[in-house]
Amino acid sequence: MTRGRLITFEGGEGAGKSTQAVRLARRLEALGIVARQTREPGGSPFGEQVRRFILSPDTEPHAPLAEACLFSAARADHLDKIIRPALGRGDWVISDRFTDSTRAYQGAAGGLDAGAIATLERLVLGETRIDLTIVLDLDARVGLTRADQRRTAQVHGAFIAADTFEARTLAFHERLRQGFLDIAKTEPARVAVLDGSQNAERIDEQVWALIEARLGPLPAAEAVS
Repeated sequence: MTRGRLITFEGGEGAGKSTQAVRLARRLEALGIVARQTREPGGSPFGEQVRRFILSPDTEPHAPLAEACLFSAARADHLDKIIRPALGRGDWVISDRFTDSTRAYQGAAGGLDAGAIATLERLVLGETRIDLTIVLDLDARVGLTRADQRRTAQVHGAFIAADTFEARTLAFHERLRQGFLDIAKTEPARVAVLDGSQNAERIDEQVWALIEARLGPLPAAEAVS
C-alpha cells in the first residue's frame, strides 16, 4: 500500500489555518482520498488533555523548555495513536499545527535553544517526515484582532478570555511571525508561504495549486477524470 501524505498548516494566531485545513480535506475527499483532519496540541485523547492544560488561562506560567516538553509529549502520543496508523493505511493527514509551531513559539518567540528543540523533535518524530507545510503569513496585529473576533463570535458576543498564547505580548507574536518565515527560508523544499490576508477562497485555490505542484499526481486523479 502507498504511504499516505502528511500536510501541516502553520502560522500565527488568527491566520486561518483551521479553515484551510477543512477546505483541503474536503477537496481531497472529493477525489476519493481519505483525509484525516487533526490538530496540535491535541489530536489524540491524551493530546487533547494536554491541550486543555496548556491553553488554559489558569495554568501557571512556565519556562519554554517545560512548554516544549509538554507539546512533545502530546505529539508523541498523537503520532503513535493517530498519524502513523493513518499514514500506514495510505490516508492523507492534515494537521493544524505540528513541529514548526514548537520551533516558532517556544524557539523563535520564546527563546528556547534550537538545539534543545531539535533533540526533542528527533526523539518524537523518528522516521516520520512532513510532506508539505503551508505557512499562512499575517500581520500579528491583524491576526490577534481576528482571534478576538473569533472568540466573541463563538460565544454569541459574550466575553471569553484569550488563551495563554493569544494573551502574550505583540512583540512575542511579531517574533513568532518572523520565526515561521525563517523556517520557510531554511526549508523551501518543504515549506511554502501564502499571504494570510487574502480571502479564504483565494487561499484555498493557492493551497490546491501547491498540492498539485508538489505532491501530484494525486492518487485518485485518474479515477475521477
